[in-house]
Amino acid sequence: MKFTNGYWLARPGVEALYARSPYELSVGDDGKSIDVLATTRVIHDRADTLNLPTFRIHASSPAEGVIRVQASHWKGSRVCPGFPVNEQEADEGIITASAQGPGDGEIGQDGATVRLTSGDLSLTMTKGDSFDMTFRCGEKELTHARGKSLARFLLTPDAAVPTQPVGEFGVSPTAHAYDESSVFTSIQLGLEVGERVYGFGERFGPYVKNGQTIDIWNEDGGTASEQGYKDIPFYMTSNGYGVLVNNRGHVSFEVASENTETVQFSVPGEAIDFYLISGPDPKRILERYTALVGRPAEVPAWSYGLWLTTSFTTKYDERTVTSMIDGMADRDIPLSVFHYDCYWMREFHWTDFQWDKRFFPDIEGTLSRLHEDKGLHVCAWINPYIGQESILFDEGADKGYLVRKPDGDIWQTDLWQAGMGLVDFTNPAARDWYKGKVKTLLAQGVDAIKTDFGERIPSDVVWFDGSDSASMHNWYTQLYNQTVFEAIEEVKGKGQACLYARSATVGGQQQPVHWGGDCESTFNGMAQTLRAGLSLVSSGFGFWSHDIGGFEGAHPDPAVYKRWIAFGLLSSHSRLHGSTVYRVPWLFDQEDERRGVVNPPEQTAVSVLRKFTRLKISLMPYLYQLGLEAHEDGQPVMRSMFMEFPDDRTALDCDRQYMLGPSLLVAPVFSYSGDVEYYLPKGMWTNWFTGEQEDCREAGHWMNEREGFDTVPLWVRDGTVLVTRQGQTSTEYAYGTDATVSVFLAQDGKAEARVRDEAGDDVVFTAERNGDQVTIVSSDGRDFTGCLGRGEGVRSQNGQVTLTVA
Repeated sequence: MKFTNGYWLARPGVEALYARSPYELSVGDDGKSIDVLATTRVIHDRADTLNLPTFRIHASSPAEGVIRVQASHWKGSRVCPGFPVNEQEADEGIITASAQGPGDGEIGQDGATVRLTSGDLSLTMTKGDSFDMTFRCGEKELTHARGKSLARFLLTPDAAVPTQPVGEFGVSPTAHAYDESSVFTSIQLGLEVGERVYGFGERFGPYVKNGQTIDIWNEDGGTASEQGYKDIPFYMTSNGYGVLVNNRGHVSFEVASENTETVQFSVPGEAIDFYLISGPDPKRILERYTALVGRPAEVPAWSYGLWLTTSFTTKYDERTVTSMIDGMADRDIPLSVFHYDCYWMREFHWTDFQWDKRFFPDIEGTLSRLHEDKGLHVCAWINPYIGQESILFDEGADKGYLVRKPDGDIWQTDLWQAGMGLVDFTNPAARDWYKGKVKTLLAQGVDAIKTDFGERIPSDVVWFDGSDSASMHNWYTQLYNQTVFEAIEEVKGKGQACLYARSATVGGQQQPVHWGGDCESTFNGMAQTLRAGLSLVSSGFGFWSHDIGGFEGAHPDPAVYKRWIAFGLLSSHSRLHGSTVYRVPWLFDQEDERRGVVNPPEQTAVSVLRKFTRLKISLMPYLYQLGLEAHEDGQPVMRSMFMEFPDDRTALDCDRQYMLGPSLLVAPVFSYSGDVEYYLPKGMWTNWFTGEQEDCREAGHWMNEREGFDTVPLWVRDGTVLVTRQGQTSTEYAYGTDATVSVFLAQDGKAEARVRDEAGDDVVFTAERNGDQVTIVSSDGRDFTGCLGRGEGVRSQNGQVTLTVA
């Protein structure tokens, strides 16, 4: 949201107040906070204190390496709630506040300072005629707010300030900011030359956010727009810090746009609240950030396998479902989960939690057969809306469980389901009621729930707990997903709950898994999806998925489908799902045949899906450990190149490739021809499929290749011990038993890999290279097969094997 007209002028209808001069500076009574009264003009004598607006700034530290800043013009005004955070007790002396020189207003002296220190992070403010709030890590300046940076903007009804998104579920129906609020508070934090900005949740535009306007307001806008399903008011930069704006409502960011030297964020009202989180690197930032707002739960091992769905508007019954599942088995493609999308319920009845008996007359028997005969887990679709044809509509209305309008009527709309209402999750009784419905599904044999929607939340309503409507728009999804996740956890136990959620806000990462929404079945849609995933995992989310082949498109292109398979199976979670066409691979081979396209046997959709599904299963010792680390320290399974190589200038901008954990580099192919360009950072790399090595030890290399449908650039980073197990047909097995331990050490040194599984088995494989000898040892003496890179394996004896480098 832009309030200025160029550098010097305010927009028409905008009256600006800026914090100009830190006047009173003091240390809090607790000795661990600072307070500053900043005036909106420089005070020369006592008369200047009259009729003078001020800002009050309070800084504190909830945890080591994190500083919270709260600034307000009028402290008596309503403040939008922030997010639940985990404050952490720091050791004595870690968090301190100090003053240097007299900072007491009229009798103070310019140049006096107050400083809040939290570990290596510090915030300093100086008394004088220029506003200056500086954050440092040790001696290094991270960012600052200087000059006209802290501001309060008063708008007239005709102020020339637009806002977005618009419409019934937007921040304003008219796109006029005044209709949202007559007052906004903003702050600008400075950027260094060349500093990149990342994050903001799931954003489908360029991964580097510089130059973009980003509005934190969840919308169902698809993947080819600037809107997002999972808007997170958090960003990190290449200069070693992250920022969380502590506001559940609408936050508007101008990222090196309104002012090209800063990130500006603004919120409605008289106050602003944010946390600055020190790194110095992206992994440390995420570790601290997720410790503050919560880390992902563990997810079950079966959830990493291949998911197949009914797709959306296709027609299906038990016979159709069985034919798809049997077709996968007949083609030797391991399947882990089958998902029933919306039409497991009768049309116009969503959500009523009632299986449509016209097509599923014996659902308990059906699901039992899927579990026992097919070895599958089951997922079912729901949303938080209750169509008025649903038997739950009257029940929910009578009990006060549906959101109401100010006049007392039930809020309803015909958009999506006719006359639908919205469950009021601020009502504890409504949450328990909805939980009960979910648990009924679980008792029937459902294992996971796809929690769709949650973005279309109206503003002209009254909430049970009195919550402000503007704050509930983004927060609603957290209450919705939390309710469903808790229901599954209460039935299945911790570590066995799994969602497939579309919308999210801060805290949503605690209820995995999330998928990327309704993407187009094109290479552009595939690239948009990857950029969104990179942004989401840079915002505290550990697990992420997407619709393999794309969601939209009546007849998705077989080439797009096959290229997407490698990307999809080399993601944390992998699902075949579409809108109007089943996503079973043989249909795409039939389409190629219809077009006269002749594929070699290994290039068919069936063969490609089989190959990459089995590859993922073999990687489970590595992937499952990554999932545990996401739960334990907040590091995502999928990572941007920036996250793994923050000191590599080229890696800062790469958004068409990614790291799967710290060790595997993946470069999806976004072309019909198979031509792909990607970047290997400095180091030695080994091609997973060919065993070829690329020596980048002097400098990173750009690579140009042409890939078949059955390959993708997949490189192993030097310094890796990669544990796999071939020949498995399920993601649920003993990962450390009969394992293959592949060592990638181009020079003398040590590396290790820890392998854990759901049964509690825990083993560490350690490799050490000395000259041309590499010794691999298991921590508990178990045997394994050791190999150098992608070479031939040698069986260990008593948990040890020594190999010779050729």
